[in-house]
Amino acid sequence: MAYQTYPAPGPTPGAERPRVRPRILPGFGLRGPKREKHVLEPADLAALAFPVGDDGVVIGVDPQGLPAVLGLFRPTAFDLVLVGGVWTAQIIALRAAAIGARVAVETARGQLWGPMAQAAGGGQPCVTLHQVGRLGPQGASVASPVLVVRDLGARPPRSRLSAAPWQSTLTVLPYLGPNAARVLNAADLVGVQRIMPQEAELVGRVLSLPPEDVAALPTLGDDLTLWTTRMRRQYVRAVAGQAEQQVLGGPRRMD
Repeated sequence: MAYQTYPAPGPTPGAERPRVRPRILPGFGLRGPKREKHVLEPADLAALAFPVGDDGVVIGVDPQGLPAVLGLFRPTAFDLVLVGGVWTAQIIALRAAAIGARVAVETARGQLWGPMAQAAGGGQPCVTLHQVGRLGPQGASVASPVLVVRDLGARPPRSRLSAAPWQSTLTVLPYLGPNAARVLNAADLVGVQRIMPQEAELVGRVLSLPPEDVAALPTLGDDLTLWTTRMRRQYVRAVAGQAEQQVLGGPRRMD
């Protein structure tokens, strides 16, 4: 018996062929346009370097002319001491207010802080003045950090304000008093402007400064501050903007 063969059935005329969806690799998404790879020679990598600092307040420029950024507000309390003038403290306070922080000033020299407090915030009470011993809890938080400035002379009393996260305290010392060693030792960061040679020797012993820094402290300009911890040191020159100069005037060491 002979068998007859038939061709395989083809597609029915007019019928659509089933669509085959492209397979997507999991985790990679759709393939984008193909471009040529960017290749750098090892010698070109140095050109990619650019200055990056911590987020915080720009308090001036370093010796290379790059912005010096101070991370004022942290999840833990942060204590600073400035052995210097009110002008530098007010620059820091104004710039802290400019980034959205509240500033509370405890001082007996309201006449020095009043114009700055009125000018800051465009009429908003972002800088408040408090009499000595009248500063209450500030309610600092990550969304509302607080800078407390204590301008209480060379022998500031112990603060009644409890340490709190996102709250920094800046203690201003016009010069070093009898309890200066205690105040400097308790600080997380110390800024020193121009001081007498005897004061420089004391600061050098307490903060373990090298001899060249001890010798330089009595010769610093009004706008220059040495910011130091026991591990790092940085000279910073405060450069006031036009609006800051209108409110505070030029840099000065003494008030």
